[in-house]
Amino acid sequence: MASWSEAVEAAVRRHVAAAGSPFTRQALIDAELDAIVADVGSAGATPHQTLSRELQHLRDMGLLEFFAPGVYRWAGSLDEPMRAGTSKGVFVVGSHSIYQDEPERFYRFGPQWLPNASRIAGNWIIYQEPRRAGPRGYYAVAKVERIVPDPATEGMYLAVIEPGSYLELGRDVAFQFDGKAVERGLLNPDGRLNNGRAVQSIRTISDEDFNRIVGLGLIEDEDLLPRVDDPMPARVQEEHIPWEGPVDRATMLVSRTVRDRQFRKRVLDVYDCRCALTGMKLINGGGRAEAQAAHIKSVAAGGPDRVTNGIALSGTVHWMFDRGLISLSDEGAILLSRKINDIEGVSKLIYPNGRARLPGGVSRPDARYLEWHRRECFHA
Repeated sequence: MASWSEAVEAAVRRHVAAAGSPFTRQALIDAELDAIVADVGSAGATPHQTLSRELQHLRDMGLLEFFAPGVYRWAGSLDEPMRAGTSKGVFVVGSHSIYQDEPERFYRFGPQWLPNASRIAGNWIIYQEPRRAGPRGYYAVAKVERIVPDPATEGMYLAVIEPGSYLELGRDVAFQFDGKAVERGLLNPDGRLNNGRAVQSIRTISDEDFNRIVGLGLIEDEDLLPRVDDPMPARVQEEHIPWEGPVDRATMLVSRTVRDRQFRKRVLDVYDCRCALTGMKLINGGGRAEAQAAHIKSVAAGGPDRVTNGIALSGTVHWMFDRGLISLSDEGAILLSRKINDIEGVSKLIYPNGRARLPGGVSRPDARYLEWHRRECFHA
């Protein structure tokens, strides 16, 4: 929940952006008091007096000027971020969005959300996608590097995502868990959902709620890790750390081991543990899949940990893919390098028609990453 100081400053900025300055105290109350109360989670005993106190506080900070009795003039710049904050946040996305966001690179939003976004800059966010037909819910995390004006659309802003921070969680987390909103900050004191806050496209979130959601979304099952005889054990071994009390989940999100585990789970689920180029689906006696999750654009080159940058490949094909001996066209045609010394043998390994079996819809490999692999890795 926001403090009264944060909520009132955000409300004044919204009101000035929408109605202009000067503005009257009553107009601010009519337009924003309900939203302020929703943001702080309580009206308190004297909300009008509390509002007046916070307006005076903004005057003391030099952000407001007293223009006339009951009338104020905004003295700051709406393009300036709010006072630096360290809140984590939630960004709401959806297939219906008109903003054409690229979640691993940026999130586009309007000026009404600038105060909230400014409080989140420099910290972690969770992406949430509401669905009427059934929850996708909370599905990915990322770190906001900075907030900038959108160079393509006047009056809009971009939350620029820190490169390499985007990560799709191993499993989606539903909006409700055990019959209760998993994001407790959306509940009123009486336990009922605060609809005004729940529909905010950008909102702050407590560390407790962030840790709860990320904890539910992270996969920790060892059966999804590579075999113990993997030739690169340094990637999959991690030292056991003794319990030292509650830990901020954000500290885990930079671990390559944790990130690889989530990425592998997402990719193998989409491809049903089957190599996209050979069709092989080998499962050992313990239920562990032979297929591996390959990054199309490498992590070292800034490739994100998202399913559209992944493809399920058997070990041999993965080795060839990483070394540029095999690649894919945007349409899924399998491309073989002239440097392969056993073209006949490789041709027998892949699908006879020379086309990969790729998922459709939002899980299909992104053409941008495929183009990068052909340009930077593939030996034509």
